[in-house]
Amino acid sequence: MTDSPSTAWRDLFDIPDGLIYADAAFMTPIPHRVREAGEAGILRKTAPWTLSRASFYDGIEALRGAASGLIGAAADDIAIVAATSYGIATAAANLPLAAGEAVLTMQQEHPSQVFAWIRAAEQAGAVHEELPRPDDSNWTSAILRRLEARQGPRIAILALTHVHWTDGTALDLETIGAAARQHGAALVVDGTQSVGVRPLDVRRVQPDFLAFATYKWLLGPYGLALLYAAPHRQSGQPLEEHTFSRLGADQITNRYGRELRFMPGARRYDMGERANFVTVPMAVAGIGILQEIGVPRIEARLRALTDRLVKGASALDLHAAPHRAAHLLGLTGPGFDAAAAVAALRARNIHVSAREDRLRIGLHIYNDERDVDALLQALAEFRQAGR
Repeated sequence: MTDSPSTAWRDLFDIPDGLIYADAAFMTPIPHRVREAGEAGILRKTAPWTLSRASFYDGIEALRGAASGLIGAAADDIAIVAATSYGIATAAANLPLAAGEAVLTMQQEHPSQVFAWIRAAEQAGAVHEELPRPDDSNWTSAILRRLEARQGPRIAILALTHVHWTDGTALDLETIGAAARQHGAALVVDGTQSVGVRPLDVRRVQPDFLAFATYKWLLGPYGLALLYAAPHRQSGQPLEEHTFSRLGADQITNRYGRELRFMPGARRYDMGERANFVTVPMAVAGIGILQEIGVPRIEARLRALTDRLVKGASALDLHAAPHRAAHLLGLTGPGFDAAAAVAALRARNIHVSAREDRLRIGLHIYNDERDVDALLQALAEFRQAGR
């Protein structure tokens, strides 16, 4: 990859001139290479007589390898699932939770990391506890304090995120993971808003489960996600029962037996029909681009851009939360109507979103300083208009 990212990285995408896309937290456009991989997959399905039993495994194993490389895992630790919510539901079905214990989630957390725990707590006679947003936005310290607290039910499961989806506030998962182990709590992480653009090493964090979708920061398709299961969590019960994850299924020719044993690792948690000939190669291609550039390099580039954005926004009395990630932030300020700002910016062909009364801005490798400056100019005019 070239050392001149502003132009070269944008050229990987089909983004029209004059359009500023700063909403990667919603979803990203797919690069040319990813689209071509999907088109090739369509052609494979167009001619099914070219497919074999191996066709249901080669792409899947390539995706396991690519995904594992992003998070410091082994390929055996990765399951192919339909969505982040599918991965979280798998975790909820396989973690012990007793009556009187609690599952802790964060206030204003994405529903995909909440609904399964509400249900699990109800079924176990346990408590779903929502940790209030701390005044200083330091979620890590607030979580540690709750773990140490002697009042309230014991926290059995921490269901958290790497980066809060509304405003980009980042958590120190290594510190939280160590505290969770000390207190005997399981750790389940939603990495959808971070994996691919913010380093995360499961060997250091040691989560029990980590789920992340491909259609946002991974530059991939919709309808596909990855689930990391720690080695000691790889003997659980999958949400579905199908043949393709069973021992020896990749060698079947014309007889389907009744083998109940699973293939090694996290493969037992694979969704049915996971060998999608269109979406799987797209995901592999998207992750491949990120790995070629390098996640640390991407993070450094996006940090420079968001620092520029935050500095300019502060002059408009708009502020981001401290402890923020490099790629995602939420702006708020006195008298600021985030929803109205979204509409005003869209009228200028600048695409952002609003979440929980914050203007959410997510930058990726196709953004540059010109995008940031144009966004700031539009916000300045919006503020001057008294909106």
